[in-house]
Amino acid sequence: MALYYFIADTHLGLDYQDPKMREKAFASFLASLPTETSKVFLLGDIFDFWYEYKDVVPRRFTRTLGAIAALADRGVEVNFMNGNHDIWTYSYLQQDLGVKIYAQPWIVEIEGVRFCLGHGDGLWDKSASYSFLQRVFKCRFLQVLFSGVHPRWAFLLGHGWSRHNRLTRFKNQDEKSQKEYLQKIIDGSSAWAADFQKKQAPDKKIDHFIFGHYHTSFTEEVEGGGDVSILGEWIHHPDYLVFDGKTLQRRTFEYRQPAP
Repeated sequence: MALYYFIADTHLGLDYQDPKMREKAFASFLASLPTETSKVFLLGDIFDFWYEYKDVVPRRFTRTLGAIAALADRGVEVNFMNGNHDIWTYSYLQQDLGVKIYAQPWIVEIEGVRFCLGHGDGLWDKSASYSFLQRVFKCRFLQVLFSGVHPRWAFLLGHGWSRHNRLTRFKNQDEKSQKEYLQKIIDGSSAWAADFQKKQAPDKKIDHFIFGHYHTSFTEEVEGGGDVSILGEWIHHPDYLVFDGKTLQRRTFEYRQPAP
């Protein structure tokens, strides 16, 4: 029986809630995947900030990169989708680690079951400010200019910007706001999936939509068939999905620090 794993939003490198322990936990999770594992889908924001220079890649992630390479070496197909925090992957993950990179939304069939996968950002919540940032981040000319910045300052800027935005979001979320946010995500994701079923896949229905980005966990039925699942984040609650060829299950990874 082959197994297929779906993970998103580990935000490795985010200086919040014990980042070293979070990376150890994620690397341990990858190393613990059973021999039946066929494919792993990393659906964005695995790294809180990632930028590749021609001869320089970010430090801090040695355990994770080693665990990914080990999976690829043993024949597990590792698939990666760029999130809004780790957009700038060019060739390192593919050439050095054997990772395959895809753009969202990606429709893939696994043992006769159809999945629609993505990070989830910008699919239905396309504000003007977010669309502008995406155009800036994906502009090749600006990427070339940014590559001229020394890595020390580039990574300091990237991590600092990310941490500021993340802590501001955590600080401003009271219980009422969290409930409203969750309902907004449920309604928006379900509506987008239903519309996609109707317009993009009328003849071959999608069985499961899986996205990350929103840092909340839920699975909802989609009008017209199938369901949509949002993966949780690994900052507070390590969450992932596993498919065994028949059923899709949500699980939590419990990391245990090795005894000294």
